[in-house]
Amino acid sequence: MGYPDTFTGFCVDGPKSWNKFRKAELTPKPFGDHDIDVQIDACSLCSSDLHTVTGGWGEYVGPLCVGHEVVGKAVSVGKHVKNLKVGDRVGVGAQVWSCLECDLCKDRNENYCPRMVDTYNAQYEDGSWAHGGFASHMRAHEYFTFKIPDELETNAAAPLLCAGITTYSPLVRAGVGPGKRVGVVGIGGLGHLGLQWAAALGAETYAITHSPAKADDCRKLGAKDVIVTSQKGWNEPWKAKFDFVLNCADATHEFDMAAYLSIVKPTGDFHMVGIPDKPLPEMSVGIFAGGAPKLTGSHLGNHQEMDALLKLAVDKNVRPWVEVMPISEKACGDAFELQKANKFRYRCTLAQFDKAFGRN
Repeated sequence: MGYPDTFTGFCVDGPKSWNKFRKAELTPKPFGDHDIDVQIDACSLCSSDLHTVTGGWGEYVGPLCVGHEVVGKAVSVGKHVKNLKVGDRVGVGAQVWSCLECDLCKDRNENYCPRMVDTYNAQYEDGSWAHGGFASHMRAHEYFTFKIPDELETNAAAPLLCAGITTYSPLVRAGVGPGKRVGVVGIGGLGHLGLQWAAALGAETYAITHSPAKADDCRKLGAKDVIVTSQKGWNEPWKAKFDFVLNCADATHEFDMAAYLSIVKPTGDFHMVGIPDKPLPEMSVGIFAGGAPKLTGSHLGNHQEMDALLKLAVDKNVRPWVEVMPISEKACGDAFELQKANKFRYRCTLAQFDKAFGRN
């Protein structure tokens, strides 16, 4: 049929063929008065996509089109849309709908709405399905669609829509700024942005990594210094020194949690933003009673934080480091293989959607 009745996406059929993509026809939700259709120009690859297609977060039935760091052009807007118009360059992240009526939504916590709809592999209340950004188009509610500032290049703007807000929101909600000492654990797709946000907000920022080879990158990204966790007793000089630690690492099941929590000041946060496949190591109450650290976590951020993030990215020159690949069936599979092997430095954006979907 084709747009606007159907979209075309690069899809996988199930966890056993997670790296085998094919084009498939996708049926979007019925177009609503507050909806925006985005003709996609770029979509970045997120570890969440990898966790999903490999079945790490559970089984699914294909064809599944992932991708939730989307930048493109608004090509249709609902009659009640107020702040965006056809032709605007816009972005969509990992959420496309919430009720906007419950107490959480009214308290600017729509990213925790019990009725929220994720960008893909999620079902609307009418039974229709949301489809991701490895596609010709995307349909999203206006509240979860953001105008991209002219100063942000498309391929670099895309990762801000998920990796950006995931690392920015907990920092600002914790009051990170001048006079605060912040550690960022795991310098990858999330962590390299976490370092930049913390530094841009004015905090004394440290990179915490098991890879000494990343030290130069960490300093370029805003770290005052680099703490290498592969060194024995790495935490000893840093006990109770950090107001906030942002954990972006995926291998937390291998962590000595007592060591990591020891570097947090009493009542300070060791805050999780990655969602690994495997559970955390077993911990005793004594770890918490001894130094009073808090183990916390968060999911995305709210609309106002996304607006502020985009402004800060422009004002303080915060940019994801991206490798760009033209989207295709083979490129999608190759990109996921590279993501699984942690080969990107530090984010991958799939581009050239015009060519892939035969647009002029």
